[in-house]
Amino acid sequence: MNRKMYVRTFLVVAILLIASALYSLPFYVSKPGMAKELEPIIEVSGGDEAKGSFMLTTVRMGRANIYSYLLAKWSKYQELYPENAIRSADETDEEYNIRQLHLMDGSKNNAIKIAYEKAGKEVDYEYLGVYVLDVLEGMPAAKELKAGDQIIQVDDVKFRSAQEFMGYINGKKAGDKVEVVYKREETEKKAVLSLQPFKDDPNRVGIGISLDDNRKVTTKPAIAIDSEQIGGPSAGLMFSLEIFNQLTEGDLTKGYDIAGTGTMADDGTVGPIGGIQQKIVAADNSGAEIFFAPNESGAAGSNYEDALIAAKDIGTDMKIVPVDNFDDALTYLNKLKGKGK
Repeated sequence: MNRKMYVRTFLVVAILLIASALYSLPFYVSKPGMAKELEPIIEVSGGDEAKGSFMLTTVRMGRANIYSYLLAKWSKYQELYPENAIRSADETDEEYNIRQLHLMDGSKNNAIKIAYEKAGKEVDYEYLGVYVLDVLEGMPAAKELKAGDQIIQVDDVKFRSAQEFMGYINGKKAGDKVEVVYKREETEKKAVLSLQPFKDDPNRVGIGISLDDNRKVTTKPAIAIDSEQIGGPSAGLMFSLEIFNQLTEGDLTKGYDIAGTGTMADDGTVGPIGGIQQKIVAADNSGAEIFFAPNESGAAGSNYEDALIAAKDIGTDMKIVPVDNFDDALTYLNKLKGKGK
C-alpha cells in the first residue's frame, strides 16, 4: 500500500469513528457507576462520625451512539433500553433530568421522615405547591409553564396536595379559564390558561402537565443534604440509614463499608430499582463488604435474586442482604458483630 492510499484509508477510518461517536441512536446505555460515601454529603447537626461508611450506588446512563451501542451488545454488565422506556414521547432531556432530581427529592424526604421518626426526633412537612414534572406539547400550559415550575395556587385556591389540584381542574369543562400563580426559581408569575381536552382522552380536560407534590421537610435537629448531582429515587434506603446513624448514639456500620440500593416509601417500605446487577459490580469495585438489596417480599426475579446472580458471577466476597423495609436493615445491623471482633 503506497503512502497516499494509507493516508486515505486512515482518514476514512477516522471519519467513521468520529461519526459513530456523534450519531445518536434511539437507545440509552446503562453501565456500572460508582459507590459514593454518604457521610460527606449528609450532615445532621450534632451527628457523630462512623468508623465505616454507608454508600449509595449508581449506574451511568447516557444516550447511545453507534460505538456505545455495539460495545453494550458485547458487554455483560451494560444494558440497552429503547428511548421510550426511559423518557415519555414528548419529554425533553431537560425535563427528564428535572424529573429524576424531583424523584430524588421525594425519596430523600421519605428517608428523612423514616430516620427521624425511628430515632424519636422531630420531623414535619411544609406543602409548597404542585411541582410541574413535564409539559405536554400542544396543550395550554406549554405556552407558559415548564418543568420545575411550582404552582402555588389556581383562581385564589391553594392546595394541600396534587390530588386536590387535579380534583379542582376536573370539576371544570373545556374552554373554562383558570388563573395560575406559579414560581420559577424565586420569581412569582401569573398566567391565564384555557382548559382543553387531552388528545388521548377527549372526555378529560386540563392544562397539560404531569405533576407531583412539592414538599419541604423541617427537622430538629437540622439536616443538610447535598444531593444536587444525584438523580432518581434509588438512594432512599441508604439515605435513611446514614441519617439514622448520625441521629443516634453508636455506630451502625460497625466499621464496615456498606452499600445498597432501594427506594424509600413514607411508611418505610424499600422498593425495587433498575440496574441492580450493575450496582453490584459498582459496589464491589468500590470495596463494599455488605450490600442491601430490595427483597420484594421474596418475589421471583426480585432485585435480591438478581443481585445474588451477579455477585456469584463476579466472584465477590460482598455479603448480599435482602431487605423489605427499613426495619429489616436496622435489625441486621444491630445484630452485626463489629469488624475484626
